[in-house]
Amino acid sequence: MTQVQPSRINNTAFLLFGILLIAISLRSPITGVGPLLDLIRDQLNLSATQAGMLTTLPLLAFAIFSPVASKLARKHGLEHALMTSLILVLTGITMRSLGSTTTLFIGTVTIGAGIAIANVLLPSLMKRDFPNKVTTITSIYVLMMGVGSALSASLAIPMTHLADTLAISFIPNWAFALGGIVIFPIIAILVWLPQMRNHTPPTADITELDSHSYLWRSAQAWQITLFLAFNSFLMYIFISWLPTILVDKGYSHEQAGVIHGLLQLFTAVPAIVLIPLMSRIQDKRLLSLSLTLLAFIGITGLIIAPSLAILWAMLFGFGAGGGFIVALALISLRTSDAHQAATLSGMAQFLGYLLAATGPIMMGAIHEQMQSWTLPLIICALSNVLWSIFALLASKSDIILPPKKSFHSKSDNFLST
Repeated sequence: MTQVQPSRINNTAFLLFGILLIAISLRSPITGVGPLLDLIRDQLNLSATQAGMLTTLPLLAFAIFSPVASKLARKHGLEHALMTSLILVLTGITMRSLGSTTTLFIGTVTIGAGIAIANVLLPSLMKRDFPNKVTTITSIYVLMMGVGSALSASLAIPMTHLADTLAISFIPNWAFALGGIVIFPIIAILVWLPQMRNHTPPTADITELDSHSYLWRSAQAWQITLFLAFNSFLMYIFISWLPTILVDKGYSHEQAGVIHGLLQLFTAVPAIVLIPLMSRIQDKRLLSLSLTLLAFIGITGLIIAPSLAILWAMLFGFGAGGGFIVALALISLRTSDAHQAATLSGMAQFLGYLLAATGPIMMGAIHEQMQSWTLPLIICALSNVLWSIFALLASKSDIILPPKKSFHSKSDNFLST
C-alpha cells in the first residue's frame, strides 16, 4: 500500500489555503463600494452614471484582461500569474484609497485587471491540482468570496465612522473605508509566496500554443458563457446599486449597508449547501432553475414589498451565489483538460463581464432619467428570465466538451439540445 508523504499533504493543504485567501480578495474590493457611493458622489461631485462606472470599470477590466490570463499562465506558470494578480489587486486598492477622482478610477481599473487574471486561472488550477474534488473546492472557494464580500459591504459605513472618530484627515473617510480591505491581498501574497519557491512548470495542456478557438463555435460553450453572463449582469447591478435603492426606499445608510452585506453573505450560503450535493447531482437542470427562480422572487419582491428587503436580499443572494457556483463548476466539469478549462473560463468571463459591465451604468442612467428604481428592477426581472433559459440549456447534461481533434462544428449548433 502506497503511503502519502506528510510533506505532500502539507503542500496540498497550504496550496488550498492560498487558493481560499485569493478568493477572499476577488470580490471584496468591489462590494465595499456600493454602501459608500453616496459619500463618494457628494465629495467628488460624481453623476449617477460616473458612480456606476466604479462598478463597471472592474467588469470592463475583467473582459479586457480575461483573454490575457491564459497566455500569462502559459508563459510564466499558474503560480506566477496568480501572484501577479494579487500584486495588481494590492496596488489598485492602495491607489484607489488616495482620495482623488483620478486615483479612484485608475485604482479601480487596476483592481479589475488583477481580479480578471485570478478569475480565469483559478478554475484551471483547481482542474489541474484537484481533479477529483472540483465541485467541492469550487463551493468552498465561492464561500470564501462571499465571506469577504459580506465583510467588505457590512463594514464600509462603520469604517467611515472610525475614520471620523480617529480624526483622519489626510484622506476622505470613504477612502479610508475602501483601503481597509488591503489586509486581504497582503495576507494572500504572504501565504502564496511558498508556491513561488516551489514553482513547477504548468502541465503540457496549459503550455501548448493551441488557443482552443473552436470553443467559440460550440453550443455548450456558448450556453455556459451566457449562463455566467446573465448571472454576472444581475449580480453586479445589485452590488453597485442595492444600497442606493434601499436608501431611496426609506432605509438609513447603515441599514442599507447591513442588508447589502447580508446579500453578499447569502451568496456564500449556497456553497455550504452545495458542497455535499453538487457531485451527486448528475442532471443539474432542476438545481439551476431553482436558483434562478429564487433570484427572480427576490427582484420582484423588492418591487412589490420593499419593506421586506432583508428577505428579498437573502433570496436574491442565495440564487445568484448558487448560480455562480454551478456556472464555475460547469466550466471544469464540461471540459476535458486544464487548458480547455482555462480557455472556456476566459471566453465565459470575457463575454460575461462585458455584458455585466453595461448593467450598473444602464441602471444608473435609467434611474437618473426616471427618478425611480421600478423600471430598472423590472428590466432585471426580465433579464432573470433569460438567465433561467440559459441555465437550463447549460445544465442539461454531463457531456464533456470534446478536444479540438474530435470537434465537429456541424454537430454542435448553438440551438442544439
